[in-house]
Amino acid sequence: MAHIIGSLQGLLHWLIHAGPIYIVALSILVFVHEFGHFWVARRCGVKIEAFSIGFGGELFGWTDRLGTRWRVAWLPIGGFVKMFGDADASSRPDTAAAAQMDAEARRVSFTHKKLWQKALIVAAGPAANFLFAIVIMAVLFSTIGQPFTPPVIGSVVPGSAAEKAGLMAGDVVESVDGVTVRRFEELRQMVVLGTGDPLTLTLMRKGQAMTLVATPQIVEEDDLLGNKTKVGRLGMMPSGQFVMRHEDPATALWQATRETWSITASSLTAIGQMITGRRSSDDLRGPIGMSQVIEQVSHEGFIPLVQLVALLSISLGLINLFPIPVLDGGHLLFYAIEAVSRRPVSDRALAVGFRVGFALIVSFYVFVMWNDITKHI
Repeated sequence: MAHIIGSLQGLLHWLIHAGPIYIVALSILVFVHEFGHFWVARRCGVKIEAFSIGFGGELFGWTDRLGTRWRVAWLPIGGFVKMFGDADASSRPDTAAAAQMDAEARRVSFTHKKLWQKALIVAAGPAANFLFAIVIMAVLFSTIGQPFTPPVIGSVVPGSAAEKAGLMAGDVVESVDGVTVRRFEELRQMVVLGTGDPLTLTLMRKGQAMTLVATPQIVEEDDLLGNKTKVGRLGMMPSGQFVMRHEDPATALWQATRETWSITASSLTAIGQMITGRRSSDDLRGPIGMSQVIEQVSHEGFIPLVQLVALLSISLGLINLFPIPVLDGGHLLFYAIEAVSRRPVSDRALAVGFRVGFALIVSFYVFVMWNDITKHI
């Protein structure tokens, strides 16, 4: 009973304190995502009927000169762009209505666009999230700077995994499992994701190239919210202090793209570890857990909060690419099947797919919400 009361008190705290910050951050990212769909669809000649932030009844809105209804709804858990030819907000095609359209209607209908155009419109949402994150980080790297610590080992903890692998002070790490390491921060990120698997490190020692294999030790650490989480650790420290390295705009853009790719790859690795059971699903957070992280980071200042928004934008883009019907990745999967088979996926298959996809999304949402209430509050 005490645990339940504590959970309810935590939920009330979230609604009052953390909820508004989370809603604002999420709404920005949803707008970016949906605007990606909107912008490309307009360039492809598709009529947009509605652009919504949130689901459910409309709180307020307006209609532009091209007939698009811009609206903010009362349930702030996502958004959608309703295109002419769609049956509903999930972008399920209205085949019955499409068959009765005249030439003018077909010209602006999403359903009647070429396959490559539809795929481009669907992919534009996740792409907008990735580009948004790249732009944020590029601006930060060229103004505030990027944390930079040379990937040089300063010391090795006695008895650690690093010592057992033969790593020594002064070693310059150049790559891990074939992935180039430019900063000690990147090396740390690769090690933290370790689940007991060996890592192949290519390094320079006194001008000589070497390859060593190190297996991170799995230890428990507290995350931002004080929850225990398992991470990999080699047991070594960098040789120098980090500096905020300012980059010229072109280099900043390249480093931001590289960082986005690294975060995406790390996220996929973590997801794969959860699927195979090598990482606990307790690390998953829903809206309550994420809003608590946002609230915590917001206390550290505006810049850390902006950095977190960039990270969340990458996560939103990646999640939407999962091949689950209802998500953008599911639509792209159907288009890929159509491209190979040379005929559209049947209405029955689409209907079943959307029901299954919706059930998966709802189940996942309930799971992470329960995870939030029982683990993170």
